[in-house]
Amino acid sequence: MRRALILLALLSAPAFAETVAITGGTVAIGDGGAPAPGTVVIRDGRIVAAGPNAAVPPGARIVDARGKWVAPGFVAGFTRLGLVGVDAVDETNDASARTTPFSAAIDVAPAINPRVPAIAISRAAGVTRAIVAPETASTMFAGQGAVIDTGQDGDAVMRARAFQFVEFGETGARRAGGSRPAAHLFFRNALAEARDYARNPASYDGRSKDSILTRADAAALVPVVEGREPLFVHVESGGDILQTIALRKDFPALKLVIVGASEGWTVAAQLAAARIPVIASPLNDLPASFEALAATQSNIGRMKAAGVEVAIGTIDDDDARMAQRSPQYAGNLVALQRIPGAKGLTWGEALATITSKPAEIAGLGGEIGSLLPGRRADVVIWSGDPLELTSAAEHVWIDGVEQSLVTRQTRLRDRYLKPGEGDMPKAYER
Repeated sequence: MRRALILLALLSAPAFAETVAITGGTVAIGDGGAPAPGTVVIRDGRIVAAGPNAAVPPGARIVDARGKWVAPGFVAGFTRLGLVGVDAVDETNDASARTTPFSAAIDVAPAINPRVPAIAISRAAGVTRAIVAPETASTMFAGQGAVIDTGQDGDAVMRARAFQFVEFGETGARRAGGSRPAAHLFFRNALAEARDYARNPASYDGRSKDSILTRADAAALVPVVEGREPLFVHVESGGDILQTIALRKDFPALKLVIVGASEGWTVAAQLAAARIPVIASPLNDLPASFEALAATQSNIGRMKAAGVEVAIGTIDDDDARMAQRSPQYAGNLVALQRIPGAKGLTWGEALATITSKPAEIAGLGGEIGSLLPGRRADVVIWSGDPLELTSAAEHVWIDGVEQSLVTRQTRLRDRYLKPGEGDMPKAYER
């Protein structure tokens, strides 16, 4: 029995590969710099060295990347990855809870399903980590999001309760009773109740007619009020962004992160002065709503030029399954530099918006998002420039473990590429 338990423990332990040296490729560190020829060394699940001066250790397994590009795995900046299997099937959709009495206390971590097809597809597209947020339902507070990896080991959650997510703007107004003033009053009252709970938990019952939070919700907001947990706020308009910044007057410890920010460029100076990072929607370039009348694809470039820390996210953009669009969005920002009057990013800056920047905004810049020494070895070898749509991920490591790139889609492709007897559906058989 004891031997069986030891064997089980060994089989379930992290499968760190041997020391690996990826040589001969064009290496992109992910820190905003330009790519250059070099070597990447992985040992015990971590990056040992990367770049032109990285030496190959004795005994390392050599992976030849000549003619290829080597980059950190993408960090999807804002998703619902792993929360939704089939949108129309409630049993597989855990993004929101419509009838629960809880809001801020909801923790998405138990719902992350590493077996949903979108995770394998994302992994095969070079996405190795993702920031995952719940959706709001009955109130403007959605709950606590997580940071996950897309590895095939079935243990997806890297950090649970990584941030609290709240809706302001048009959606927040609807959730709070129908107006922006109601949303701000609801929010301020909720944080005031959380402060009361923190001062004397035993006296807070959450059941009085004046309470809007349950005990669990009040407890969940305490680290937000105290600045120990980031508050991700979805707002799009410039006016709503300014009102969000103003929350610090009453709650100075708030660690605010703006999500969406279609009109962020109009208040970029204020965002930069307040040192509030932004996870922006990269393709909002038309006035699709009244809170995005000033939307432009130059939004991210203009905010970056003003000194705002910016990452790319996909809120309300097939966010449960389309994290693999990240390199396309970043590549678009590079292409904008060639359009007169537009404002884009350099190649290195664009890559950082889907690697190191979302990692830093999530408080994990020292762990993921780049090929700097000591970071987790999330490494991808690409057939070409990773921001070009014609390039494909050929090898993916997560925590130093090489991953399978097989998905349901690749299996279907292979099945019907050269169908054998009985492989085709009956309708195709003569």
